[in-house]
Amino acid sequence: MEMTFEELGLDEPLLRALRDEGYAKPTPIQEKAIPMVLAGRDLVGVAQTGTGKTAAFALPIIQMLSKNKRSPVRWEARCLILTPTRELAAQIGDSFRAYGRHARLKQTVVFGGVGQNPQVNSLAKGVDVLIATPGRLLDLMEQGFVKLGWLEIFVLDEADRMLDMGFIRDVERIISALPEKRQTLFFSATMPSEVVRLSRRILTDPVDVSVAPSATTVELVDQKVYFVDRNDKFELLKQILKSEQVGKALVFARTKHGADRLARQLSRDRIPTDAIHGNKSQGARTVSMANFRSGKTRVIIATDLAARGIDVDGITHVINYELPHEPETYIHRIGRTARAGASGSAVSFCDLDETIYLHDIERLTRQPISVVEEHALHSEIAHAAKRELEAGRTPRNVNPPHKRSGGNRGFRGGSRQYGGRSQGGYGRSQGGAGHGRGGASHASRPPSRGGSYGRRYSR
Repeated sequence: MEMTFEELGLDEPLLRALRDEGYAKPTPIQEKAIPMVLAGRDLVGVAQTGTGKTAAFALPIIQMLSKNKRSPVRWEARCLILTPTRELAAQIGDSFRAYGRHARLKQTVVFGGVGQNPQVNSLAKGVDVLIATPGRLLDLMEQGFVKLGWLEIFVLDEADRMLDMGFIRDVERIISALPEKRQTLFFSATMPSEVVRLSRRILTDPVDVSVAPSATTVELVDQKVYFVDRNDKFELLKQILKSEQVGKALVFARTKHGADRLARQLSRDRIPTDAIHGNKSQGARTVSMANFRSGKTRVIIATDLAARGIDVDGITHVINYELPHEPETYIHRIGRTARAGASGSAVSFCDLDETIYLHDIERLTRQPISVVEEHALHSEIAHAAKRELEAGRTPRNVNPPHKRSGGNRGFRGGSRQYGGRSQGGYGRSQGGAGHGRGGASHASRPPSRGGSYGRRYSR
């Protein structure tokens, strides 16, 4: 029997806001998490992307803060939500505004890539809810503009992505500044061992809420793979995007330069396209996403930085122009479609060198992806290599991109693509010019007073 939001113990102002948003019934993660959060329990929440996780913590937090009408203290926050990317922070802020429209709570969102003065002004009298990315939050804490001694609720969102992007030290520094007596909510799409260890350190007698195995792909997504030579990928992409069945499409490329190149080429072919990645300014990214939402731009080319930061209704297709080398990333990519119960399609291009990635994805998800063979650009060489892997044999002449000299450096055993140990990659930046620890920081900001710590200001 399906539950209602009323049965979860939510008050009338929240129920009214949910009706305004058109939400009729809670999702499984909301059914399980909301009563536990309202009861004051620490919580570990594991759910697929697009399952309504944000509302699972936002709704009870708004209710609890509204009932306890303690005014926030100057520079203090009553609730802190820590999230890895600017886009996610902005989207969580939008959700809190929508759900809390009938509550009188003060909230603000802080992230890098924009001037800090408006953020400082909003923090001056204290806030009920502070939504932040790690780098900018630490900057403001060091300058005395954020104090967390009176914090009541701490939410660590997208914990696995936080670790993947190299923010573990930032997260630990922030946690060390929190009061010991607090309620902690810990959300992650996957629970690798590193994330489990972190959760055990910061939670007290938590309740575990999991609505699906962490490696289960979104069931409503129709998944297909095209075996294609690398040099034929662009032609295949054009053919698919010109299909009448494709509405809004999110295309994933491996590198920032590759994303820009694809966007230029598609635009020349009269397919309205934009690129979104870490080198784009916050203003440019905001404009790109606004155009995508409105339909002015039909196609967005993204790097994996945006994999969990894009929450747009009506994405009909996710296209993996280049497969990710970490199979978990595939799950997060395709979770951008089939949102809120809708159906969607995930199309993957697989060349010879990417067959090992496809094999790893299918092993993780425990299901084969349907192969589309009836197309003019089909690569039988790549398809044959995949069959060799399925038979337990090592195919010849396969050179995965992560192993190429001077190529994409992020892979297990080495410095991650988005980690903090890269010698010349993205460093610990989410969206700017940062390189490694102690490397060059964002050009628009002076070095941190923290010296050699060298945080990236673009986060």
